[in-house]
Amino acid sequence: MILGEVSRATGIATTLDDLFRRAGVRHPNMPALVDPPNRESFTDGAPRVLSYAQADRAISAVAARLRALGLQTDAVIAIQLPNTVDSIIAFLGVLRAGMIAAPVPLLWRRRELTDALGRIGAKAIMTCARAGSADHAEIAMHTAAALFPIRHVCSFGSALPDGIVSLDDVFATGVADAAATLIRSDPAAAHVAAVTFGVDGRGIVPVARSHIELISGGLAVFLESGLAPDAEFLSTIPISTFAGMALTVVPWLLSGGTLHLQHGFDPGAFSTQRNTIKCSMMTLPAPVLPVLSAAGLLDDATCTLVALCRTPERLSVTKPWEGAAPVVDVASFGEVGLVAARRNEHALPLPIPHGVISAPRGAIGAMTVVETARSDAGILTMRGPMVPAAPFPPGAEHSHAQRLSTDPAGYVDTGFACRLDTQSQALAITVPPPGIVTIGGYSLRQAEVDSLVTKTDAEATIVSLPDHNLGHRLGGTAENRAAVAADLEAQGVNPLISGAFRPRGAAEAT
Repeated sequence: MILGEVSRATGIATTLDDLFRRAGVRHPNMPALVDPPNRESFTDGAPRVLSYAQADRAISAVAARLRALGLQTDAVIAIQLPNTVDSIIAFLGVLRAGMIAAPVPLLWRRRELTDALGRIGAKAIMTCARAGSADHAEIAMHTAAALFPIRHVCSFGSALPDGIVSLDDVFATGVADAAATLIRSDPAAAHVAAVTFGVDGRGIVPVARSHIELISGGLAVFLESGLAPDAEFLSTIPISTFAGMALTVVPWLLSGGTLHLQHGFDPGAFSTQRNTIKCSMMTLPAPVLPVLSAAGLLDDATCTLVALCRTPERLSVTKPWEGAAPVVDVASFGEVGLVAARRNEHALPLPIPHGVISAPRGAIGAMTVVETARSDAGILTMRGPMVPAAPFPPGAEHSHAQRLSTDPAGYVDTGFACRLDTQSQALAITVPPPGIVTIGGYSLRQAEVDSLVTKTDAEATIVSLPDHNLGHRLGGTAENRAAVAADLEAQGVNPLISGAFRPRGAAEAT
């Protein structure tokens, strides 16, 4: 475990790139990153397997390419990629270049991308030629055309349009290395590493994330899972959110092991990976655990299952886990923070403590990872090393734009209503943030969804329905549903919205 500078006394003084370099020094020839075996079914290129040495060269090549384009230190670089090796290399390459990574959800289209990237002043987009049926290179080009600050579009994949910078050659042997490691005058770990995007009742909220905050979130998961050095990980969670980074990139770097990626979800590919990998940790959306367990795919008692729950209000009604593998529940509170806990002796999720939360729970000398409180309005608030200190860009907190809501004590409003049990000092999440539709890992503002549909067809309607697995699902009705779906797609609207007007099978395929 590479925790040399993660000290209980002085805190985190290392960066994500530092963690990667240390792992590479220890095991340069060990596999570092492994693509989904079905990669060619959803994007260009054969599956990649990179050793730490190969990954290090590719990361440096990405950094050098960004610098050669004339992009400056602290330039914001958007990343929209599927859950592949390319996404990790791009993310770490941006950081090595001394720039700020802004991973965005894969289903975002021109409308959301233009809104989000315009708010943060992004200078470039890194994407792929295709992901499934979507032409992401074209989407990025249209987004760049709408935003003057974006001067470069870089892409993995083949048959790229003119004007796009190809990135596939960063994996070739002998590609030029980055000129030099950036030296900062201020503590590098406290510097902004990434921007993530939350959604509240007013719209998209960009949030600044330092290395300290990202590593702290990952530490909460890593320590609660009790993972060993050089572990093998399988993650189905992309890095487009704070939770995705904390459950995927950071535990891998802390362990210095091998990260296997799964995109989709593809049952056949998952079964192949499960049967060929000796996993120490597997990261999955919480709702799929019972289904995969019933199919006999989660019966390895030596593999810790990390279950990401994006609807923490449902944890209190979770049924006891009947599988052999240990489970660590991760309750995600949007882009504010998360709470990780290994299940109790009855195989049930632990309640969320009111006050200081340390990892691993109950251990002597455990590290404080977050603090919780209930506001006077009955809302869960959080503060601590993983909680973002400010919106992005700097100064946004003084404007009238969407921003984090922080009280004088430094607690950030999560939007989740909660109830405090004064006897046990435990918090129970009761209601999710109002006006937000959660579909898997995506959050949409209900008022905006309604407005987009009404402007397209005044007679059309769209409703959000509870869904046990996804949180919600959208259902649309119109006299000509296909025409409404096509019109919404032409506007660059999220396919979760346009898909509500397509036949169920077609919507799911999208």
